Amino acid sequence: MTAPAPSSRSQPRTRRPRRTPKSRPRWGLRCAACLSALLLAAAGSGHAVVSGLDTAIGRIDPFEGLNDRPRGSDGQNFLLVGTDGREKLTQQQRKRYHLGGAPCHCTDTIMLVHLSGDRRRASVLSIPRDSYVQLPAHTDRTTGERLPARPGKINAAYAHGGPQLTVRTVEEMTGLHIDHYLEVDFVSFMKTVDVVGGVDICSVRPMRDRYTGLDLPVGTSRLNGGEALQYVRSRHIDGASDLGRMQRQQRFLAALVHRVADGGVLINPVKFNRVATTLLGSVRADRGFGTDEMVDLGRAMRHFKPSSSEFVSVPVADPSYPVPGLGSTVMWDREKAGKIFRALRGDRPVAAHRPGRQRTALVDVAPERIRVRVDNGTDRAGLGHRVTRALRATGFVTTGSPGDAGVGTRRTVVTYDPAWDRSARTVAAALPGAELRPEYGNGPVIRVTVGEDFRQVRKVRPEDPVTAVTGDQVICD
Repeated sequence: MTAPAPSSRSQPRTRRPRRTPKSRPRWGLRCAACLSALLLAAAGSGHAVVSGLDTAIGRIDPFEGLNDRPRGSDGQNFLLVGTDGREKLTQQQRKRYHLGGAPCHCTDTIMLVHLSGDRRRASVLSIPRDSYVQLPAHTDRTTGERLPARPGKINAAYAHGGPQLTVRTVEEMTGLHIDHYLEVDFVSFMKTVDVVGGVDICSVRPMRDRYTGLDLPVGTSRLNGGEALQYVRSRHIDGASDLGRMQRQQRFLAALVHRVADGGVLINPVKFNRVATTLLGSVRADRGFGTDEMVDLGRAMRHFKPSSSEFVSVPVADPSYPVPGLGSTVMWDREKAGKIFRALRGDRPVAAHRPGRQRTALVDVAPERIRVRVDNGTDRAGLGHRVTRALRATGFVTTGSPGDAGVGTRRTVVTYDPAWDRSARTVAAALPGAELRPEYGNGPVIRVTVGEDFRQVRKVRPEDPVTAVTGDQVICD
């Protein structure tokens, strides 16, 4: 089916100047402070205020019929899912934001949030929606048929067995006990963004997806609810698919919380009530998540620091693992994923982090996924071999022995096929000052011609959620 062309915007986008390094928002702190203040503000106004918000939450029992569950830990695990429900959207809204077709009634976003037992640390684990999993035996929610355990994609668990099968699948795959379940759909997401006046998102490159209609320029843009939905749903911006989308979802969550913190919501009772009512009024949660839990969580989170929040995705071994009857799926890296799950079960940080900001360049594609061939364009003997070794040490997959491009190359050149432009930018980031030169027909191997200007190979790391980072490291420059 041919995807619709991007729709034009009815209003000009608000553009804001880039922040200087001194004014960068430390959103790990804001994320904790905002939620803490949101809950504490209600608690400070009296138990009745929180109780009023509590009654607005839709209630479900995601743990009904579950047995042989993993043992709980000192911390608490929240399963946060976003569904593709769109029944309440108008036809005009569906057309404008490319939400045509029937919803699959499945999970579009899955995040597991672990709150440590001492309430001083939070870990957010993103789970790819196309993850290849073993769906436990269950009764189909639509047909009533009893189905045996079978392979499937994790987002299909909700479609076939609702919240109960989703919780059970996540618990069996991770070995983590889910304490609370929260669910939000497209409509509530859009309303929440609109009620706070939109959210600012910055991009270092143009972002366009003809499937969702996303069309962002370089720089900072203020998105309304529908545009924000396009941003977090887009999977066709680049080859990263779901992995890139999860990174954008995490960034958007931080930007939304930053907007709430800076928008006067927490000090304005009227705004506070509107935002809280809109958000909680469209959320479904387990019956155990009530007034006391909200107040206790708010009191605990006031101890958070920027380095206390960490964001990570389930490590992936194959992002396009073919399965008969299922198509392309995401295969987890069992060994690396197991380390993360064991850390969370033991109420430990997902990864050890060095203090301060990492002195590496952020890139779109991990160097381990890029093949590079080096040629020496200077009269400096052995330079090609030295650059090859340095690129390999940084993680790139170097191919063949370095060639000789002849002397006289003043500037280092990265030659690439335009189909692999993201990989080429990663290589160029590792070679400061290098010139990018597109050349059709080059294939997947990126060619580097080392020039007289070469000084060093700089370390790079992927700007995606596969590597654990703390809240004070994931910053939009």
